[in-house]
Amino acid sequence: MPRRYPDIRSLLEQAHDTIDQWEASFGPFERHPTMSVDEERLGTALEEYLGRLTAPPADDGGNYPFFHPRYAGQMLKPPHPVAMAAYTAAMRINPNNHALDGGPPTGQMEKEVVRDVAAMFGLPDDHLGHLTGGGTMANLEALFVARELHPDKGIAYSADAHYTHSRMAHILRMEARAVSATPEGRIDLNALEDVLKTGDIGTVVLSATTTGLGAVDPIADALSLLRRYGVRLHVDAAYGGFFALLAHNGAEVSENEPLPLSGGGPRSGEGVTGSIPEFTARHFRAIAEADSVVIDPHKHGLQPYGCGCVLFRDSSVGRFYRHDSPYTYFTSEELHLGEISLECSRPGAAAGALWLALKCLPLEAEEGLGPILAAGLRAARRWAALIEASDVLELYTQPETDIVTYFPNAGTLSLVDAAGQSVFERGMADADDPVFLSTYRMDAERMVALHPHLEADRPHARILRSVLMKPEHEAFVDRLHARVASLARSATS
Repeated sequence: MPRRYPDIRSLLEQAHDTIDQWEASFGPFERHPTMSVDEERLGTALEEYLGRLTAPPADDGGNYPFFHPRYAGQMLKPPHPVAMAAYTAAMRINPNNHALDGGPPTGQMEKEVVRDVAAMFGLPDDHLGHLTGGGTMANLEALFVARELHPDKGIAYSADAHYTHSRMAHILRMEARAVSATPEGRIDLNALEDVLKTGDIGTVVLSATTTGLGAVDPIADALSLLRRYGVRLHVDAAYGGFFALLAHNGAEVSENEPLPLSGGGPRSGEGVTGSIPEFTARHFRAIAEADSVVIDPHKHGLQPYGCGCVLFRDSSVGRFYRHDSPYTYFTSEELHLGEISLECSRPGAAAGALWLALKCLPLEAEEGLGPILAAGLRAARRWAALIEASDVLELYTQPETDIVTYFPNAGTLSLVDAAGQSVFERGMADADDPVFLSTYRMDAERMVALHPHLEADRPHARILRSVLMKPEHEAFVDRLHARVASLARSATS
């Protein structure tokens, strides 16, 4: 079948035309005059609004080009045009997926996409789950259930885990223990066992992946440890969860085998999971054993903000959400999503956008979302190889997914920090050939453990970090590398 990148204007026109017809089917009515807007005021305000949105990045407050492969900074990219059109169409109706009468079609769509995401992870059919406003809310709900199951116990998580866990534990008044991470960014299982021996922990949070170094916690290796101590497992897969698609495809690459660095997309009949080493893939597969898991479709799922998702293995935890409303749950005996959610009003448009996107780009390894993810993995491995061959840049650690960490080749942490900050700032400030990166503050002890030639003359240093989550990065990565290497050469000369 022919394939093309969707034209957003055509999609929006079709969406608006269809909603126009739907609205007209209910008969004409007059808009209330209070809803009118002064045309001159609208024109002036709209001009200012669009000007502020599109101001050059170098200007104070200008947007960065998240859509362009020049941008390899934070975990940001625009949604897919299909998701934009679906969201726009539903937004005109503005369904609320709290109760089924607030949006019957999008309520059903939410149940369908949640079922598909749960199946991707290998969770049982009788799971419980729903969409949320994002990963923070999803993790809050998972930790809320953890507290209700073990009200006298706390949680433990890696020191490299997302800061949301410590914040949500504080809100929930739970004990929270940060466990030391390895230099590569994975939770230290020996240190975790020391914490579990106290008997104070009811749930352990493991990440797939961490949002800093992009590391995947050793989920498969931790399972027996958690079972031995009778501790629940919550997986924060907000960023990397969709990589489970590739991990379940059956390809096995030994830990010492170099990863493929093919420059193009997968050929017909060629597997795409070769970009995930087996020692990483098995941890994604182990998510199937988790008691709860969260994922953010507004990251790798091509969705607009905010669209998160929380899933529970045991559907009976729905009892902790139980509440009633005298004016809400009356149109259907079916499960209303508000009955299993801490959030009340939630946009049905988010469910509609995810539903349509996954119809066009399904959760499959060989087509749909899989090849999009694989392109980012190949880009990361390609850039890692270029950095390893460079005389001015040094790879911090091998990327497990699509996040690459590196730093200018210098002798001391002070020089590494200063040169890295120079590359970061000068890259963004160059109007002719800009590049947009991010930085990550790394403790000296961990930095020197992996790179013993560095002199630890300060307690920490900023390294550079690039998120290659757009498939377009694959064709652009050589140019990115050349530009960053040039900036690093200037910064260290």
